[in-house]
Amino acid sequence: MLDRYTLPEMKRIWEPENKYRKWLEIEIYACEAWAELGRIPPKALAEIKEKASFDVKRIDEIEAVTRHDVLAFLTAVAEKVGDASKYIHLGLTSSDILDTALAVQLREAAELLRVRLERLKEVLAALAKKYKYTLMIGRTHGVHAEPTTFGLKMALWVKEVERHIERLEEAKEMISVGKISGAVGTFANVNPRVEEYVCAKLGLKPAAVSTQIIQRDRHAHFLTTCAIIASSLEKMATEIRNLQRTDILEVEEPFAKGQKGSSAMPHKRNPIMCERVAGLARVIRGHALAGLENIALWHERDLTHSSVERIILPDTTILLDYMLAKFTEIMAGLNVYPENMRRNLEKTLGLVFSQRVLLALVEKGMLRETAYALVQKNAMRAWQEKVSFKDLVLQDEEIRSKLSAREIEDLFSYDYHLRHIDYIFLRAGLE
Repeated sequence: MLDRYTLPEMKRIWEPENKYRKWLEIEIYACEAWAELGRIPPKALAEIKEKASFDVKRIDEIEAVTRHDVLAFLTAVAEKVGDASKYIHLGLTSSDILDTALAVQLREAAELLRVRLERLKEVLAALAKKYKYTLMIGRTHGVHAEPTTFGLKMALWVKEVERHIERLEEAKEMISVGKISGAVGTFANVNPRVEEYVCAKLGLKPAAVSTQIIQRDRHAHFLTTCAIIASSLEKMATEIRNLQRTDILEVEEPFAKGQKGSSAMPHKRNPIMCERVAGLARVIRGHALAGLENIALWHERDLTHSSVERIILPDTTILLDYMLAKFTEIMAGLNVYPENMRRNLEKTLGLVFSQRVLLALVEKGMLRETAYALVQKNAMRAWQEKVSFKDLVLQDEEIRSKLSAREIEDLFSYDYHLRHIDYIFLRAGLE
């Protein structure tokens, strides 16, 4: 399903060709470091750099026999290089290559995800500014509360995306670590200078302490960050889905020409893209849990994490890339219906101003409990009898003993709820 939508850049990161290219790059950098230290003759280094290459099909053929991916790779490269290949992988262990290359892949994936987040932020910011003063009802527990604006809802999401950009940068930094320290991380058969050289070439930091592997709390951090981002996308998509319900219909995801909503009911315009985003978030949260399970390994390493990561790391980044692209598409083409927002705002016949009446009575000296009881009595009657709350307030003698008709009229103004919108937008950096 995802092949039609996922950008080739993210898929390319996880293709075997790219992975083996990074392995070869690391092996050659290690040879360069060893040559600087006098362990590899310059002529042999030149031969390695000239001839070292690989063929994915050949690696697969060898791995079918060896059942070891790195040994299959090294054998395939050795066939290309010849005698000088004896200097390749000198003092190294498989995970030196695997984990260091994986760090580069995850860093590249994080950079692509950041681009996606930045684009989503731009789209949301444009919506926030466009609908800055567009009144709609705020809902708590799914029930009408007080007025807000659609622009403020979008501004909220902008700041959330900004936090995700910060989290992703932290996760990228956490995962951008390499290790070329040998079988159990003691540098027994490899000079620490080799690790320093390779990591510097790749733009990674050497792990201060490692075993045979880079510790998996780093990968769990990356995966949980992706899960948090996916969960926010689910939250936003769920809000769009709710606002698209027929009895609300304040916004609607794009519906393309020729699109069909139901095999049975031609009238249906279902929020299928938002539902897809919401559903895929569950997959990514599951992958994050698997990443947490990978932290606890036996002693200096075991292989229980490896098979899991072959699934969860590519899948998580590809899925999140897709989700961000799809949700950005949704928001860029979102149908917004201000007239329905206004209609829904007025469905409760003025009940949204109950707190204003309450506070006005308190300011006039009435005890809060007394004022609350008075306002609630009229509010419940408005609910039950479907009559104007303002009319009931105007008719209530106890309320009128404290508030004039003019004062009551002034309390029922939507402008009151807009008076600090500019301040919020300024504080959010959206001016």
